[in-house]
Amino acid sequence: MSEPAPPMPRTTAPPGKVDDRHRDRLAVVYVRQSTLQQVERNQESTRLQYALVEHAVRLGWTRERVLVIDDDLGRSAASTAGRPGFQRLVAEVGLGHVSLILGFEVSRLARSCRDWYHLLEICALAGTLIGDNDGVYDPTS
Repeated sequence: MSEPAPPMPRTTAPPGKVDDRHRDRLAVVYVRQSTLQQVERNQESTRLQYALVEHAVRLGWTRERVLVIDDDLGRSAASTAGRPGFQRLVAEVGLGHVSLILGFEVSRLARSCRDWYHLLEICALAGTLIGDNDGVYDPTS
């Protein structure tokens, strides 16, 4: 039995969180499934993750400014080792190229607290927002 599909993301961010200075940089949609079996059997989740591109567009980014990182399909988030997509995401944020990361249940970006807090710290320093199906968050607040 497959899991129910997660709800579609909201189409707007709370007032004041996303502005033109954010839209000048990239929005990144991070797509991941933990195992190859999930990729094969739970295609609806993968489809919904790719649909986050449309969410970024609704938030004001042009399609050309939305980068999809899907290198980690079929890879566990237990560690950053063997996850080139996550490593690329951290690098792009650290270089100041990214102003929004979108993913389903963003806490699932990293299962390791160390990796999760490292990403949050880099996002806070770079002014990068994080969004999921529940909203858009500013790591500095």
